[in-house]
Amino acid sequence: MRVGGRILLVEDHRSMRDAILMVLRSEGYAVEEVGDGDAALAAVRANPPDLVFLDLNIPGTDGAEVLRRIKADPATAHVRVIVVTATGEEGRAEATALGADGYVTKPFGPAALVRTVRRMLGDPPERREP
Repeated sequence: MRVGGRILLVEDHRSMRDAILMVLRSEGYAVEEVGDGDAALAAVRANPPDLVFLDLNIPGTDGAEVLRRIKADPATAHVRVIVVTATGEEGRAEATALGADGYVTKPFGPAALVRTVRRMLGDPPERREP
């Protein structure tokens, strides 16, 4: 496992979640997964991860509200959040205003996913063995 590489993946579509999990775990990251906003908030409060990969369109508490609450809580405000959405570039300004540290539009390739995560976690660009 990478140092400082614990990630919470918040994605309700099973196939997308499985694809992201496969890529991140193959890179040595420890990834916890949840499928809705309420579970995401509970997981972040219980044990803040280094990074949250957050879909905006999720059941329960929506992704924008999850992001707002993470960034508003002093206990979790430091957690880096990458918003993942099919909305497109038009949603970037709102996500940034809510406190997103990164913004990725679907669909995206595995290399782009890994580059974004490495940049957010401060990992070197080359692959390190777990």
